[in-house]
Amino acid sequence: MLRSLHTKLVMILVLLILSLMTVVGAFLLNSVEAFYLEDFYSRVATRFSDPEMVSDLRTAAEGEENGAEMLQRVLSAYSGELGLDGVNRRLYILDETGSYLAGDDPEAGTQLEYTENLTAAVRGEVGDETNVAADYMDVAIPIQRGDSNYIIYITDNKATASSLTNQMLILILEALAFGLLISILLSFLLSKTMVTPIQRLTEGAMRVAEGDFSRKIEVDSRDEIGVLTDTFNDMAGQLRRTLRQVENERNKLDTLFLHMTDGVVAFDKDGRLIHANPAAARMLGRSIGPETTYDQLFGGLAPLEEALSTPDHLSGELREEDRYMQLLLAPFDRESQGGVLVVIHDITEQQKNEEMRREFVANVSHELRTPLTNIRSYAETLSDSAGDIPPEMEKKFLGVILNESDRMTHIVQDLLTLSRFDSGKGELKLARFPFAEAVQDLYNAVYMEAQRHSHTLNLEIQPNMPEIMADRERVVQVMMNIVSNSIKYTPDGGVINIYAGHKKDRVWMVVDDNGIGIPEKDRSRIFERFYRVDKARSRQSGGTGLGLSIAMEIIQRHEGELAIVEKEGPGLAVRMELKIEGPAHG
Repeated sequence: MLRSLHTKLVMILVLLILSLMTVVGAFLLNSVEAFYLEDFYSRVATRFSDPEMVSDLRTAAEGEENGAEMLQRVLSAYSGELGLDGVNRRLYILDETGSYLAGDDPEAGTQLEYTENLTAAVRGEVGDETNVAADYMDVAIPIQRGDSNYIIYITDNKATASSLTNQMLILILEALAFGLLISILLSFLLSKTMVTPIQRLTEGAMRVAEGDFSRKIEVDSRDEIGVLTDTFNDMAGQLRRTLRQVENERNKLDTLFLHMTDGVVAFDKDGRLIHANPAAARMLGRSIGPETTYDQLFGGLAPLEEALSTPDHLSGELREEDRYMQLLLAPFDRESQGGVLVVIHDITEQQKNEEMRREFVANVSHELRTPLTNIRSYAETLSDSAGDIPPEMEKKFLGVILNESDRMTHIVQDLLTLSRFDSGKGELKLARFPFAEAVQDLYNAVYMEAQRHSHTLNLEIQPNMPEIMADRERVVQVMMNIVSNSIKYTPDGGVINIYAGHKKDRVWMVVDDNGIGIPEKDRSRIFERFYRVDKARSRQSGGTGLGLSIAMEIIQRHEGELAIVEKEGPGLAVRMELKIEGPAHG
């Protein structure tokens, strides 16, 4: 209860009034007593400094027998001015030794104590010293009347002063009680006026702390508290906008973190998991839970202490089954060693591309070296044996040289075609043409080749085939490649079926043979450059290993599909699909 600001303000005001009244009361009480002391001594001093009264006191009449009674009579004439009432303030006439001679109270006079002032008068000095602590006031004045020495002794028992002081004390207490009552009422009103806005500010601050920014605090005044309230409302609004921006940024980061393709894992300085995105678990091939530690995942790559103390970052590679991953480990909040952040980047494709590049270079070198070796060998033979070789043999050697030159020309042309596709310069020349007519022309073009191998070549085209938007020359090139492969890799006397049709917004063609086919393990790679299932047989048939790669590039640029179709029995079935309206970006 005492911790309440309202109570504290009331207590402070009550104590302030109480202290003020106490000081004022003490000052008034002291002032009353001081007034009476000052009044007593000033009256006596004033009267006894009057020459006329002093003369009356000192001059004795002829034949005067009792000087003390005469002194009393003279002073009685001045009793009003001296304040003598015979009850509280009394007059005594004493001899020079301080013995009682006359006065207002003979009984009390005979029992007078020798005070400091009276003792001074006995010594012949005026005794008018003030003693605030005493419960009386007195003045002793030695005086000579005629030939006798007397002491005029005036005492006051302070009864009047005490009575007035008591009345003043009662008045002060009454005023104090009334003042306390008023002060309590006013302090309640004042504290209520001051505390209510503060209570509103406190409630508003608690709502803001709980995240509630919906309500503003009412501003009832334009004083300092009103300005503070207005400022608090502005601060709460700004804080609300700032938190909303922070929340939006956090949502963006969370979305990016959850859906980014790279894996991200964060650990604290003790190696405990802070956060991990789904990509990290997917790339590492294991679940990452709250109990997962740094040592369990990456301890083999670099110790945690090393990762925390590195000035820049650490890098390394990790392999999981057939996947290659590059790891970047960087500390965050280096000043307090907050932890380490691990970024996982899948470089499987880069590794595969690098391997393919090396294999591609090796294949190109090998493919070009073989015909070059043959050309050089036959050319050297012709050169060394010029004039000695029979014409038939010379013609045969020249034929080999021409065939190998054609083979090199085909390889270079295919490489140039792929290079144009890779550089984005192999633009398609789109035009509308009848798809059925192109398939029929293909059938007519390969029919004689199929007959030379004693193949049965069948063609089946659905009726009402539409025209398509495509690059006819490129599409026919793909068709020719597929059918030529069937003719080459089907033993003599085989059967090759060509089907063509359309469905919804696409046309398709399937080439189905009963040849040697392709093993299951090699089917996913037959569209790679220079890949051959049987390298020796492919070279014997004159293949470069680039035909299907070029075919796939052409179909992909048409936004179509080229794939092997599952079938029962021996042989291979290849399906080609194209959009009737052509690619969206030609």
